[in-house]
Amino acid sequence: MIVAFLGPSLPAAEAKGFRVLPPARQGDVWRAIALRPRAIALIDGVFESQPSVWHHEILDALDAGIPVIGGASMGALRAAELHTLGMRGAGRIFGWYRDGQVIDDSEVALLHAGAEHGFKPLTVPQVNVRWSAQRSLPGPQAAALIEASGRIFYQDRSLLRVLDLVPPRFRNRFRLLDLKSEDARQVLRSARLARPLAVRPREPPPSSLVRRRRLVITLGQPPDDVGARAGLRRALLSGWARELGLRASPAEIGAARRTLRGAAPPDELERLAEETALERLVLSFAPRMLNDGPSALEAAASEVRLRRR
Repeated sequence: MIVAFLGPSLPAAEAKGFRVLPPARQGDVWRAIALRPRAIALIDGVFESQPSVWHHEILDALDAGIPVIGGASMGALRAAELHTLGMRGAGRIFGWYRDGQVIDDSEVALLHAGAEHGFKPLTVPQVNVRWSAQRSLPGPQAAALIEASGRIFYQDRSLLRVLDLVPPRFRNRFRLLDLKSEDARQVLRSARLARPLAVRPREPPPSSLVRRRRLVITLGQPPDDVGARAGLRRALLSGWARELGLRASPAEIGAARRTLRGAAPPDELERLAEETALERLVLSFAPRMLNDGPSALEAAASEVRLRRR
């Protein structure tokens, strides 16, 4: 299965064989990771009305071994920003942003209908005007049209307003080309050919803010108190071990990985295996971690008394 976030750039009917999802919002790529897709094609995404897809969730998909290919619209913006970190871009619009030929995010923006009307475009994106002018008009006239069209707010840039900007003697030769749809098709072709990536722990790891945000979005509810205490204990002990300069050996991490396999998602497995190995390391050396430190026997006896109470 390949996930495609698709809206006004291309009709969903052209994405046969894909699991088509609406334009991506913040958190949607995190939710898509749980589907274990073979690849993710990020084409359309929302902005202004809702938070846009976050860079961290794309990086988490890459860490999980899922190729992410972007282009045409929001996908082109994110691919240009993350292409040095493993996200792949496809199409001319991506190239424009990557190379700095276009820098304004609003060039891919347009007003469109809702899902019930197939996200039909209602205005013309500036990238389409730019490409059409370059292909249809002489240099000076093309530059003038691009500049004049760029001054129109994206929600007001209708086809009629664009055509009114074309000099009368060139209107017969001007054709509005849909570059966004061409690039969207190229993203889909690239996604079909994408191969799985190596699962990798991120260096440096995501911050606690990012981890908490992902949990809030994907879980929707806090864990139970017992689970929270156990997770906090593991995080605190492993963090303490790192601050003390302790490192788990590959064998110790491998042993922890084997116990967690199947219980932890692939993109979390390496981090949790290291934390578990460090937690075990600290507990195994508990009598020596503090002056006159606790023994396992004393700890077990105390726990039995508490549970009986």
